[in-house]
Amino acid sequence: MKLFFRQYGQGTPLVILHGLFGGSDNWHGIATRLADQFHVVVPDLRNHGQSPHSDEINYPVMAGDVAELMAAQGWSSANILGHSMGGKVAMQLAVTRPDLVQQLIVADISPRGYTPLHNDIIAALTALDVASFTSRMEIEEVLAGPIPSLNLRRFLLKNLGRAADGTFEWKINLPALARRYPLLRAAVTGTHRYEGPVMFIRGAKSEYIQAAGEPVIQELFPQARIVTIEGAGHWVQAEAPEEFTRLVREFLGGH
Repeated sequence: MKLFFRQYGQGTPLVILHGLFGGSDNWHGIATRLADQFHVVVPDLRNHGQSPHSDEINYPVMAGDVAELMAAQGWSSANILGHSMGGKVAMQLAVTRPDLVQQLIVADISPRGYTPLHNDIIAALTALDVASFTSRMEIEEVLAGPIPSLNLRRFLLKNLGRAADGTFEWKINLPALARRYPLLRAAVTGTHRYEGPVMFIRGAKSEYIQAAGEPVIQELFPQARIVTIEGAGHWVQAEAPEEFTRLVREFLGGH
């Protein structure tokens, strides 16, 4: 699948992969910070943003999309950074095609399978007939009950677009994401261990990477080290952008 992408700067190739319900524009600030040292490419993963929609969505096919994007750039390998769902895509690529991954950074996710953490969000979004609303504020107010966090609501509503007739529509392929959500909770599996340098960055307030899951990380990524950013939660790159950028720059420059 030919993915839409944004690109920044020049230098060493770096691909950044967003999380579920996210998009390439979420990473504009981080990509801009890194553009003095890296040629940063940030795609919209399938069923997100401006990339094509498909009923098929799982980590092997999404890793294949990234490999196709790299080939189109003429890159035989690149540094890969992924957050949450994008982190799992990055890990899948590393254990499937380790030759494509120079160094790997995974933000606040592990390769293990997860319980259904997003069911309430999916139910709230799918229950909305967004075409019947006349303003974003109305939609935001309706979502306030099932999704109390204002920051989360506004993050999700970045996925609203306008149809040709001017009505609201979802830019994400919400039906496919809802149907295939169990596959997005699944563990990363592959035929290889990734023996290259790996850094996991977790937020201290997040529970996505726990001590009990660290053996799974070490099994697939024997060179992995785990760094914690104090005071940050799951959206560690948004909550601590300066510290996050510093860690990325130092890690990629130190190997």
